[in-house]
Amino acid sequence: MDDEIFRILTETRRIALVGASNKPARPSYGVMRFLLEQGYDVTPVNPGLAGQEILGRLVVGTLEEAAPLDMVDLFRNSAEVEAPVAEAIRLGAKTIWMQLGVVNEVAAEAARAAGLAVVMDRCPAIEIPRLGIK
Repeated sequence: MDDEIFRILTETRRIALVGASNKPARPSYGVMRFLLEQGYDVTPVNPGLAGQEILGRLVVGTLEEAAPLDMVDLFRNSAEVEAPVAEAIRLGAKTIWMQLGVVNEVAAEAARAAGLAVVMDRCPAIEIPRLGIK
């Protein structure tokens, strides 16, 4: 798994961060800041905040507005990831990344069947330093 995660994190450039928050205390805010600092092109996706900015990036309401994208990083409840995964497949994303605590085998299997890489229950802000990336 480490080899796949290393490949994903070194080949990915554009990330749609679903469930982005404008609250600095929220994990999605800290992870987005970390990813931006690492040089990734991150688009925050949150329909409730669309049109606002988080960390200088315009928030969009849908994944389609964030396209084209390499990775969809999901800060959503496990039961709520099937729809964004289906949309990511339709939009041609390469990777589905489900954050710590987010596990949905049905969504993961659909993504894998469509040829996407899937990472569940992990955080890129932990994996990047652990694997010595960047």
